[in-house]
Amino acid sequence: MRYLTKIKKGKTPQSEPILGLSQVQNSAGGFVFSVSKWTQLSRFLILGSEGGSYYATEQTLTRENAKAVEACIKEGGERVVREIVAVSEAGRAAKNDPALFALAMCAGLGDEKTRRAALDALPKVARIGTHLFHFAAFVEGFRGWGRGLRKAVGNWYDVMPTGALALQAIKYGSRDGWGHRDLLRLSHPKTSDETRNALYHWMVDGWETVGESPHPDPALNMIWAHEKAMKASTGAEVAQLIREYRLPMEATPTDKRTREVWEALLPHAGLTFLLRNLGNLSKAGVLTKGERETVLSVAERLTNANALRKARVHPIQILAALTTYASGKGVRGNGAWETVPAIVDALDTAFYRAFDNVEATGKRWLLALDVSGSMGSGSVAGIPGLTPRNASAAMAMVTLKSEETVETLAFGSTLVPLALSRKQRLDDVIKSVSGLPFSATDCAQPMLWATKNRVAMDVFVVYTDSETWHGGVYPVQALEQYRQKMGIPAKLIVVGMVGNKFSIADPNDAGMLDIVGFDTAAPEVMRQFAMGEC
Repeated sequence: MRYLTKIKKGKTPQSEPILGLSQVQNSAGGFVFSVSKWTQLSRFLILGSEGGSYYATEQTLTRENAKAVEACIKEGGERVVREIVAVSEAGRAAKNDPALFALAMCAGLGDEKTRRAALDALPKVARIGTHLFHFAAFVEGFRGWGRGLRKAVGNWYDVMPTGALALQAIKYGSRDGWGHRDLLRLSHPKTSDETRNALYHWMVDGWETVGESPHPDPALNMIWAHEKAMKASTGAEVAQLIREYRLPMEATPTDKRTREVWEALLPHAGLTFLLRNLGNLSKAGVLTKGERETVLSVAERLTNANALRKARVHPIQILAALTTYASGKGVRGNGAWETVPAIVDALDTAFYRAFDNVEATGKRWLLALDVSGSMGSGSVAGIPGLTPRNASAAMAMVTLKSEETVETLAFGSTLVPLALSRKQRLDDVIKSVSGLPFSATDCAQPMLWATKNRVAMDVFVVYTDSETWHGGVYPVQALEQYRQKMGIPAKLIVVGMVGNKFSIADPNDAGMLDIVGFDTAAPEVMRQFAMGEC
């Protein structure tokens, strides 16, 4: 019997494991490589598990990631805390919830040093009231409210400047069943500062009376103005209070948010506010084609790279704002507006500026987008409508914009024509990718195509969820064949677009790299890898 006729060297169906390599079965039934628990931790912190994926429910994906976080805590809890702080403080993730969840696990499941480190890091990761409420809801699942936890929460309130604390009290009242009243009663922060005590009193019980004259203390002035705004009878009164005391939108009654109110909010509004309310500003008549000076001012603020970094605005937040605003209607159908082209262009520019500046490598790049059925399901970082398929197209544009020699293609079970241009706007790119036909997944297609057509490439970049199962040869085998036939030591970068534990990259091959999709640091890591610097 010819045993070797059943096993062809360098050509193994993806439904069977490669002999001699350590592989695992993915959720689609194919065989891939398992990333390390530390890589999975990074994926979870940056991509989260909200929305699940095509093959794994949100519950399953969250449970798998929680196991990986727990394993990392057991191996090095303080290292986990450092990674959480690094990702959160640098704004590398679109949402802070995964970092807060992992920090709560460290505070509840770690050893004494890990728990202490986690609680000490609380102000760095939970920077606003909503973050603190999320953390409180998470941490209860892992521990009780002992002295250390109460002290850490009390310290969160005690170290914050009174002006900032007043703003927090107004903007973030409650979330996840928790409010400032609950946490203050639990933590009992103590201070001799009269202003801070007055703030604590208002946050817990409110003020019995609110005088007609502004409060003499600047920090308490905002609380006074907020109380007045909530009782105002007209939008004009609210707008005047906003202008005088720089009140945030949350300090105003919803039924008084007239055009004048929106105009008063705009000059001191933060970038996050702008991104979330571009449609509302257009609906209110504040941001329209006829308001040229306002449009130019908003566009300039949206494209300020330093301001974007300072506000920790993530590219995904900009991408979500771009796709929603350009559509001319809310995600949940809350009204429609006439889009302003200059604002759409500004959002397109802002998306690239939210990433770190990346120098061109001079290498030949092939960017391959997985457009199989699984990539069209679920959502990246829980952003409605932002599927891994759409998000991968946007991320590929970052490399396309920075490099000179780039080939782009899409694949499922076969190749799909894809001609992306660096001059295309992101919303157009996403539309073109969204309209491609769905099919099975074969991540070997990019390397097979380049080998067949003898296309010289230095770096293959595959954007995928690694739920590959279709095809008669593995991606690692296809890459090796390409290297041998073309005489090029080509590299493979796998950009993971879902927070699972799978990868098509062989961890034992120094010419392959697995990175987390939509990590703001990813483009620079890709550049360094292509240049042999890491």
